[in-house]
Amino acid sequence: MGFVCAPLTLIGVIWISPFLLPVLFIWAICYDLFKSELPPGIDQPLKLRFYHSLLVMTAVLGRILEKLGICRDISLLRFMLDGIPPLWRDSKLLIRDLKFAEVPVRVYQAKAPSVGQRRGILYFHGGAGTLGSINAFERVCRYIARETDAVVVSVGYRLAPEYLYPSQYWDCLNATIHFMRTVEDYQVDPARIILCGDSCGANFATAICQILVSRTDLPKIRAQVLIYPGLQGLDFYLPSYQQNRSVPILFRDRVVYFCLRYLSKDTSIVEDVLKSSHVPEDMKLKYKKWISADNIPEEFKIRGYTPQKPPSYKYKHDVHEVIKQMLEVMFSPLLAEDAIVSQLPESYILTCEFDVLRDDGLLYKKRLEDNGVRVSWYHNEDGFHGVLTLFGYGIFSFPSAKKILDNTVNFIKKL
Repeated sequence: MGFVCAPLTLIGVIWISPFLLPVLFIWAICYDLFKSELPPGIDQPLKLRFYHSLLVMTAVLGRILEKLGICRDISLLRFMLDGIPPLWRDSKLLIRDLKFAEVPVRVYQAKAPSVGQRRGILYFHGGAGTLGSINAFERVCRYIARETDAVVVSVGYRLAPEYLYPSQYWDCLNATIHFMRTVEDYQVDPARIILCGDSCGANFATAICQILVSRTDLPKIRAQVLIYPGLQGLDFYLPSYQQNRSVPILFRDRVVYFCLRYLSKDTSIVEDVLKSSHVPEDMKLKYKKWISADNIPEEFKIRGYTPQKPPSYKYKHDVHEVIKQMLEVMFSPLLAEDAIVSQLPESYILTCEFDVLRDDGLLYKKRLEDNGVRVSWYHNEDGFHGVLTLFGYGIFSFPSAKKILDNTVNFIKKL
């Protein structure tokens, strides 16, 4: 399918570009100026505005190409977000494309011999379960492998909507189990296996860690590394969802929109989900102890937060039936019981100030600490969601991406 879509997408863009692209880009810039908000302190706001305008233009152009029958709208977004492949081989790394339990992976391993066994890192990329790829995170994984002297396995899980939820979790889980059973082939210490991911990839890492705590036939996970994770689909009115609702590149309504596309559901119910109409009252009360603005430190409520006044929503059973998978523990690992959370390994959580998903990370940090799990937390004060996607492009990158990766690498090197 990919071999067909990519050429058709490129042909469609070339055919339509002389006529429409300049107009679309001007429109996208105007859209960004009126719809987005760039709060004081965010990393390189003008550059972010430019990239966001490109993203908006690509999304609109994708819909036009879909209407013309050239390709699906999501194909063009994937094509763009794959980025530009590195123009040179990495002289320090052996990089191989393999399959673990039929799941495509890319393995990054230092060419130089090691005096002992190395760490093993499984990396699950972000992209809302519908976007992203091994190629898109090539620079990130190369950097982690070089700087930590670890064997990094980047997992190319299948994407929705072509492959229905929860195929993505099973791919990540199966690749992880395969690696855990064959670590000796890569000179990896079975006691130092780390699960790492960003955005929805961090969600996968979290869920897999929870699944594996009860497995006695496999090595124990040494640590989980969660970079701006999305961990719950219950409350989209937390402080960070309000404060950063219009901050590129991930608006508040787009979180729900991509969740619905990921689950292959009707996107017309976005507004109902944003208002929590999908959550039964008894469930909302049950999980309030874990998912509530009351559990967010006060210093994160200063900027543009208004407490929700009950009752601010009306439960709709039909909406719940459509989207109830969002309230399952696999999709929302923040809802896992204490008996599971208390068994989790040492954890690293990274949050960005200008990210709608910031509070998911803060809430999980509290849950882990309340259950006696050791947590290292790094808060990037000028970062925004998805900033790692542009890591490694020189002047086209953002300084916050380098800070995020360097802090993450420093944590891993201590394990």
